[in-house]
Amino acid sequence: MRYLRPQPILLGPRNAPQAARRGFFAPCDGPSPRKSRAGERGQALLEMAFVVPLLLTLVMGIIVFGIALNTYVTLTNSATMGAQALATSRGQSTDPCATAVSAFEAAAPNLAPASLSFSFAFNGGAASAETSCSSQTLVQGQNAQMTVTYPCNLTVVGVNLAPSCTLTAQTAEVIQ
Repeated sequence: MRYLRPQPILLGPRNAPQAARRGFFAPCDGPSPRKSRAGERGQALLEMAFVVPLLLTLVMGIIVFGIALNTYVTLTNSATMGAQALATSRGQSTDPCATAVSAFEAAAPNLAPASLSFSFAFNGGAASAETSCSSQTLVQGQNAQMTVTYPCNLTVVGVNLAPSCTLTAQTAEVIQ
């Protein structure tokens, strides 16, 4: 059986009658591009069966990484809000650290409060893991530092890619 395949038309005065007589399609021998060979019938299905799980795993990894990145951005922004509340609560609160924790939790409602870990450092001193402090520890013009840690979950298709992953945000503000 003969099929028609597009043939190039050579332009020029010498080839013009031949191109007009032959037309754009010329007869040729060979398999039709629309018919497949008998051994290739399930090839596309088999290729899809190999590729689709890999693509879905890649998409799930992108989604999980995006969620972890969103959690980190929320953590850093909320730590900034908490540190600002800590820096401005000198003389206005008996427990400025509790005020900072409350401001943090109000700014990050989607983070589990039981999983959060806070530490505070004042006037360039060492950080303490206590969530309460007195307003006498705040000296105007000195630094107040707030550090918050939160566990992250990077599980893709039942495999935890980073089992000991912990997100940390640290912000320092000048005490007002």
